[in-house]
Amino acid sequence: MKLKIKTGDTVRVVAGDHKGSEGKVVTVIRQKNKAIVEGINMVSKHEKPSAKNPQGGIVKKEAPIHISNLSLIDGKSGDTTRVGYETRDGKKVRISKKSNEVI
Repeated sequence: MKLKIKTGDTVRVVAGDHKGSEGKVVTVIRQKNKAIVEGINMVSKHEKPSAKNPQGGIVKKEAPIHISNLSLIDGKSGDTTRVGYETRDGKKVRISKKSNEVI
């Protein structure tokens, strides 16, 4: 399946507990159709003491969120948009369906 959201994109959550929140995509997990967005879907994880974290304890970190619950934000208008593809100058580029401009 072709994913239209890539690492570094600014997205808005359109469904679920974090609806309306915005953030930047940190990583995309293609096998599960999920993405990790900074500051969204924070969960508490218990960590054992280690060399990196000698104290251990409870750590807050981002959990993956399904791609279908995310919508790309257009750079100019700041509104959500769908993604299309076109060939411009011999290269395949992503375009915004609302503004028809290259993302």
